[in-house]
Amino acid sequence: MLKNAKELWLALLACILITISYAWVLWLGNKIPAASGFYGHTIGVLGFVLMLATEILYSLRKRSRSARWGRTADWLQFHIFTGIVGPYMVLLHSSWKINGLAGATLLMTGVIVFSGFIGRYIYTRIPRTADGIEDTGALGEMQASALANARRLMALWHTIHIPIGMALFTAAFVHILGALYYATFLR
Repeated sequence: MLKNAKELWLALLACILITISYAWVLWLGNKIPAASGFYGHTIGVLGFVLMLATEILYSLRKRSRSARWGRTADWLQFHIFTGIVGPYMVLLHSSWKINGLAGATLLMTGVIVFSGFIGRYIYTRIPRTADGIEDTGALGEMQASALANARRLMALWHTIHIPIGMALFTAAFVHILGALYYATFLR
């Protein structure tokens, strides 16, 4: 259960392919692609859509115990994959300019991705079935204590990760609305 890191390898491969695409556009234009240009907008929109999918789809599946649209463990792998690839695309969208609201949003994105890696590590410390349900059968005293500690850490992690994610999406929506207003409607 998540111990083989398949989603991390796939995310790495996707980031490599995106980097090749970015390098090609960089080479063709002989300059860093502007965030407001076609490539910059495209990669930013796609990255943001992946980030939205990361949050919404996995959260819906996790909270729906009766859902028949895939195992929770598979959706967690999707969450991890899109939670790495989407922010990477948004980073490239920034044109390496970290200032203003967009810079603050990018900083929160980095914090949430780092937090996600920590959460993934804690999550793998809790034994689970193939469906992602905790498996506490036949635990010894030391294992039960370690499991209790992992559960407490996971609860603490949730109290940090989720509010930062909410602040991130709020800032991202404000950034998008501001970009639409200033770059599109005022032209």
